[in-house]
Amino acid sequence: MKTRICEEFGIEYPIFGFTPSPEVAAAISRAGGMGVVGAVRYNDPADLADALDWMDANTDGKPYGVDVVMPMKIPTEGTPTDLGELIPQAHREWVDQTLLKLGVPPLPDETQRGDGVLGWLHSVARSHVDIALEHPIKLIANALGSPPDDIIERVHKQGVKVAALAGKAAHAERHVTRGVDIVVAQGHEAGGHTGEIASMVLWPEIVDAVGDKAYVLGAGGIGSGRQIAAALALGVDGVWMGSMWLTTKENQMMAEVGATTQALLNATSADTVRTRVYTGKPARLLKTEWTNAWEADDAPDPLPMPLQNLLVAEAHQRIMLSNNPSVVSMPVGQIVGRMNEIRPVADIIAELVNDYEEAAKRINDSR
Repeated sequence: MKTRICEEFGIEYPIFGFTPSPEVAAAISRAGGMGVVGAVRYNDPADLADALDWMDANTDGKPYGVDVVMPMKIPTEGTPTDLGELIPQAHREWVDQTLLKLGVPPLPDETQRGDGVLGWLHSVARSHVDIALEHPIKLIANALGSPPDDIIERVHKQGVKVAALAGKAAHAERHVTRGVDIVVAQGHEAGGHTGEIASMVLWPEIVDAVGDKAYVLGAGGIGSGRQIAAALALGVDGVWMGSMWLTTKENQMMAEVGATTQALLNATSADTVRTRVYTGKPARLLKTEWTNAWEADDAPDPLPMPLQNLLVAEAHQRIMLSNNPSVVSMPVGQIVGRMNEIRPVADIIAELVNDYEEAAKRINDSR
């Protein structure tokens, strides 16, 4: 399974695992892949620093990366309170009424209300980069495409590679022109923010467009070694996987939310929907009564990023505490249909490798 990107990063397998969980990311790196910690949920940069300190102590010296959410263009931002004032009252009232209809109780009085995921804000994402570069990371990935030019230059000065997600070949070409080293070609099947083009079509398009100038990772719909073999056959240098790690034994975040884990384990590949209700940008989520409500005739249009996330922040807290699998709000790809049990990261990677080798042998034997 070795490719040229393995040599670049000193990893055994060209498997890049995106996850919000440091425990999962560390396990991926220890098992021979490359764990990439999602920073967006860290509203306080000090918490991200603690997480990366933990990574440094628990990766056995293996490489890892950090994923941020940063628009290329630098926006004018207010404080979370200022931004909250831009949310229409009608939207707030509709959310409250919908939660009531779905049987989601209010937050307990002692529960602290969150401000939402402030990592969507440009200023917070910049602080995430600051913290990340104080650690021995090998990769900064950006979920919103090319980071600003000054960030790319700064990251490169520290000898760290830059990755950016792309849903079209034209996006990939712009990324490479701006200095991005790795294009993550993310197909329509992927969880979270994703475009319109399916992986089987997108991967070779992006390889043909930029594969001689940058590394290309295939993302979207990968949950087996057979799919990795298909991705490599289409010319990518490796794979970027996110959803598969949600139901791993090391994922303490899921262990704390039993309903979400149960919903993921029960879901089929048909049980996702691409919608703007999570962040304001199109993202693939688990299809539940909550996402269905946003498709009703009386539902308001989702707000732009970051206002939509601020709007639903408390709703997500309430949904999480309600412990009801039918209403959970969770980004996940169509590969959720293969996520049927809780397993250790090392077992998943071992199975990916074995399945890949069997697929490669079948192809060779059929010649």
